[in-house]
Amino acid sequence: MRRTTIALVAAAALPLGLAACSSDDDSTDAGDSGNSASEAPQEEPTADQDADADADGGMDTAAEPFGPACSGVPADGAGSFDGMAQDPVATAASNNPALSTLVAAVTAAGLGDTLNTAEALTVFAPVDDAFAAVPEEDLTALLADEAALTDVLTYHVVGERLSPEQLTDGEFETLQGGTLTTAGEGESFEVNGEAAVVCGNVRTANATVYLIDSVLMP
Repeated sequence: MRRTTIALVAAAALPLGLAACSSDDDSTDAGDSGNSASEAPQEEPTADQDADADADGGMDTAAEPFGPACSGVPADGAGSFDGMAQDPVATAASNNPALSTLVAAVTAAGLGDTLNTAEALTVFAPVDDAFAAVPEEDLTALLADEAALTDVLTYHVVGERLSPEQLTDGEFETLQGGTLTTAGEGESFEVNGEAAVVCGNVRTANATVYLIDSVLMP
């Protein structure tokens, strides 16, 4: 009778022991699987992916501002290159002493908020001497005509950031709806074959600015 009882107890314990072994094996396998996943090497970004980031977001900031008029930009403060890079484009332009007439025109046309809130722009910004070359009567009339002024100003703006390399032989649609062309190389560029870039690749928080020596007409 004693032997029968021992045999029954052993038989009952056997499935429990097998289940425990099975559970231990499963846990070990799951742990190994988790370790394999966590130890898998992370993929490095490819050169193509880095290039795409630069093209899409205009994130390549390696190139410095260039051109003869860059020497007139303040060395520090809000109007310096570092200071302008912190502000959206209309605000940044207001801190640059060479762009006071352009800023007055932007204000007269009510375009400040439009330019400041855009995600990515290129602005071909006529310096004060460029506006001074426009006959005074014509400039006064332009500043008094909001619709015409808006057309002229938005013709100077492209809805994406453009690098100097893209200006070598470029054709771009402006916010006004017209097209402007660029040509040149190195640190010498022209817009529409008439306006020279006098200080290029100036970065603001949402735009790349090229200061030019002539006012462009649509």
